[in-house]
Amino acid sequence: QLQFVESGGGLVQPGGSLRLSCAASGFTLDDYAVGWYRQTPGKEHEGVSCISSSDGSTYYTDSVKGRFTIFRDNAKNMVYLQIDSLKPEDTAVYYCAADARPAVVPGCPPLYEYDYWGQGTQVTVSS
Repeated sequence: QLQFVESGGGLVQPGGSLRLSCAASGFTLDDYAVGWYRQTPGKEHEGVSCISSSDGSTYYTDSVKGRFTIFRDNAKNMVYLQIDSLKPEDTAVYYCAADARPAVVPGCPPLYEYDYWGQGTQVTVSS
């Protein structure tokens, strides 16, 4: 059965770190672009980061550059988001998504092109 699940969220103090995981079964995640999005109450999904399915290029929104890192472990069929130096404004539900279509332009896929979405994992940054 096809499955796509993210995990790793939790309650962390400012300046702390988390590693979010995106795990796939039933399909090969290396064949997909993978994006991380986050959502806070009353706001639209915000694109955080993505990694391409072709050459492994990565992209980040300005507010997380230098603090967040996206990477793959193809042997485990997983993608991770390492988040360091967490700030209270990083508090959100984080989602990963996978897109099978080849990129036509550099950058992350448009939101509507993603084929699969995880259920979300809560990240709370508070003292």
